[in-house]
Amino acid sequence: MIRLTVFVTAALLFTAESHAQLDFEREPINYGQAEQHDPVAKLQQQLDDGKIELEHSSDHGYLTSVLEKLNISPESQVLVYSKTSFQLSRITPRRPRALYFNDTSYVGWVQGGDVLEIMTTDPNLGEVFYTLSQEPEGPPKFLQDRGQCLACHASSRTHGVPGGLVRSTFVNPAGQPHYGSGTFTTDHSSPFTERWGGWYVTGTHGDMRHMGNVISKDRQLPEKIDREDGANVTDLSERLDIARYLSPHSDLVALMVLEHQTQMQNLLTLVHYEARMAQHHDQVMNKALDRAEDYVSDTTERRIERACEKMLRYLLFAEEFKLEAKVAGTSKFAAEFAAAGPRDSQQRSLRDFDLQTRLFKYPCSYLIYSESFDQLPAVAKQYVARRLQEILAGDDPEFGYLTAEDRQNIREILTETKPELWNAKP
Repeated sequence: MIRLTVFVTAALLFTAESHAQLDFEREPINYGQAEQHDPVAKLQQQLDDGKIELEHSSDHGYLTSVLEKLNISPESQVLVYSKTSFQLSRITPRRPRALYFNDTSYVGWVQGGDVLEIMTTDPNLGEVFYTLSQEPEGPPKFLQDRGQCLACHASSRTHGVPGGLVRSTFVNPAGQPHYGSGTFTTDHSSPFTERWGGWYVTGTHGDMRHMGNVISKDRQLPEKIDREDGANVTDLSERLDIARYLSPHSDLVALMVLEHQTQMQNLLTLVHYEARMAQHHDQVMNKALDRAEDYVSDTTERRIERACEKMLRYLLFAEEFKLEAKVAGTSKFAAEFAAAGPRDSQQRSLRDFDLQTRLFKYPCSYLIYSESFDQLPAVAKQYVARRLQEILAGDDPEFGYLTAEDRQNIREILTETKPELWNAKP
């Protein structure tokens, strides 16, 4: 079972939450049987066709080559030392697991690990899980997980769809989480004080404090951690042999982007699933009740609207935690991420950082440019486009936290960089 750093879970494999996956294993989603169109599936096809090869090294196996082929920068590296992978016996605070990511794919590497752990995004299915053996014998083969991962990665923590999440835990000196002390699922709304337990964090953040870079030494009071020792850390060399990794960083800004991105993608997947399932239900009932084929029930409309509204609030950073001090990372991640664009004629981009009071300068998620957004079912995409017009015009008090300047900037950026959005048709 694949459990990447970003998908840490407590041992809740057989709770009621795990039954959520049953719906999307059937029509119309067919998660386990549908043809994949994710980056790893495409990469495997290129390998099978002999168009590319993966290079193997004694230090990192296929890691560097896989990152190159998936267009993932080593500057995205973040490190986690909690034992929350199926390769947990190899993970300690001195030997953390490394995670690398871009907008669509995540690659986990463990020192001496048997496999690379990979999660990647199919625009219609959501997250798909793979492993790649680190042994150089034979042609490289990405093996898709066939359901075990979903016991954890399709729960209320991922909005009931196959997805990823960032978890924060109290961990002991061996890296074992104290699950009994509670864990936090973190995103852009999470207080700093609840973030990054079990993760290394390099960067500065003023007087704000988090749970990273430290361990819980008191078994009776596991929540008693030395947050001061973990604050404003810019050098990890005294905490681990950082030379074993592709980068000396576990960048604070990269972690904040990761938190936002995982839940944003989950909500895009939720809209895909809810719209397709609702429409499929109507098709079945229309036939059974001898109604017109194109009849749309009130229930279907409400179901799609609820999912879209939930996604829209996250897309526009509702309830985002307000930073109380300036934050900065230590790697080139922020510069590389922002440079990816696109930009309007005034050189504004949704990937521009603020890092003074909030994560991004313009509070609209860059994943609005993703394939997952572009391939939303037409009825959902039209609804989202209409609602964005209303919200950005200032016609919805629920989004009153957006200033007039915010709304104008977002509207102008999207008009130039995503003009097709306003022309979405059902």
